[in-house]
Amino acid sequence: MTLNQHKIDVTDRVVGKLKNGELELFLENQSIGICKLPENVQMKLEHHFEAEGQKIYQHVTTTEGRDAKYTDCDDGGWC
Repeated sequence: MTLNQHKIDVTDRVVGKLKNGELELFLENQSIGICKLPENVQMKLEHHFEAEGQKIYQHVTTTEGRDAKYTDCDDGGWC
């Protein structure tokens, strides 16, 4: 029996998390590396998200008060 090395494309399974100006790369739960980001990196986000500094924020609508019944409604008003 022989052991052979193969290269497997896992690109579509890799995810990244922003951390301290770097993009930390993971395959499943295993850290596999980092990608350093430039100081003035430009991000294009969906309309209800915003990048500020090293953070990404989501704009949400919340209810307040005792009679708050619906909390997970979409942009069209469906709950």
